[in-house]
Amino acid sequence: MRVEDLSLHAGGRELQRALNFEMRAGEVLAICGASGCGKSTLLRHMIGLQSPRHGRVLWTAGGEERDVHGYDPPRREIGVAFQAGALWSSMSVGENLMLPLELYTGLDAAERERQARFKLALAGLDDPATFDAEPAQLSGGMRKRAAIARALMLDPPLLCLDEPSAGLDPLTSARLDDLIRRLKNELGRGIVLVTHELESLFAVADRLLFLDVEARTATALGPPAELREHGPEAVREFLTRGAYEREAA
Repeated sequence: MRVEDLSLHAGGRELQRALNFEMRAGEVLAICGASGCGKSTLLRHMIGLQSPRHGRVLWTAGGEERDVHGYDPPRREIGVAFQAGALWSSMSVGENLMLPLELYTGLDAAERERQARFKLALAGLDDPATFDAEPAQLSGGMRKRAAIARALMLDPPLLCLDEPSAGLDPLTSARLDDLIRRLKNELGRGIVLVTHELESLFAVADRLLFLDVEARTATALGPPAELREHGPEAVREFLTRGAYEREAA
């Protein structure tokens, strides 16, 4: 995926301008910055939910480029897990997972169920009872995992995860980090990760895109550890002085 000269707007104001970066195949790219900088807005542009006023987002596969906001968007190639999970409360967990297969494939009911149970197990939800449970019966961490499992149902090469560790205890958050590493290392998935968690950021991200709320543009892109030591001053301060923790407090 390539972002070209993208501007972000929300509530009648400009959040970011002149964003230019590439998402590499098989990497974990973390997007971070202070509250209000446009992290989730950028993610919505990247998955096609929000159209840009200026710039474009391109999907490249097989030597061909497709505009994410064009007539043939790459819907099946991008899996998304939203911050709150966004599971349909009127459906069981299994029905939530099988829905993409019903919409986009010709698989029969038995095969849809088999694949849904497999993806749940892949996400660490291997208790057979989880398939028939209602989303409200799951813990916060289980809902996050179920949302990731649903995002995997069409085997997309790119996953976009919006604050997957938000509101979770440290142990559950660490288990989600392990899952993200497995998805990258064992399945070769590229992952865009919006996160407020510094520990998760340094644990799983190959590169970090920093959105500066004051400059209203990206001021750094590179490995998190390198940016912490040699990045712009605002980025070093953000990564070394626990800005995320202060912001959450």
